[in-house]
Amino acid sequence: MEILARKKRRPMSEINVVPYIDVMLVLLIVFMITAPLLNQGIEVELPEANNEPLDLDENLETLVVTITSAGEYFLSLGATGEDRQSLDLETVARQTGQILNANPTVQVLIEGDTNATWGAMINLITALQNAGVENPNFITQPLTELP
Repeated sequence: MEILARKKRRPMSEINVVPYIDVMLVLLIVFMITAPLLNQGIEVELPEANNEPLDLDENLETLVVTITSAGEYFLSLGATGEDRQSLDLETVARQTGQILNANPTVQVLIEGDTNATWGAMINLITALQNAGVENPNFITQPLTELP
C-alpha cells in the first residue's frame, strides 16, 4: 500500500486589505463632501485687538453670545450655523441664566461684529450681568498691522 503524503495546511498569514481600502476611500469622499457643509458659527467681522489669548479651560463648556452688525443676537452652545435663530435680548438673558443655573462652570464669551452699535453691545453686557455672568470675555482677532 502506498502512503499518500498529505499536505499540512498552514494558517494563512496574509490579510486581504482590498475591501478595507474601498471602505476607507468611500469614507474619505463622504467626509470631504460634508466637511465644507458644516458651517459652525455666525459670520461676524470681529474687531482687531492687540492682546494675549485667553487661557480657557477646554474641559469646560463654552457659551458664545453673538451680536451681528444688524443687532441680532445668537446663542451657541453646541449648535451649528443652520440650527441657530435670532433671539431678542430678553430671551438671550433668560436662556443664559438657565444655562448658568444648570452648569455654573460654563465660560461665557461675547462675539461682537465690528459694525455692531455700541449701545447694543452695552445692552447685551448688562443683560448678561443681570443673568449672572460675572466676567464675560470678548472674542477678537489679532491685529493685522501694528499701529
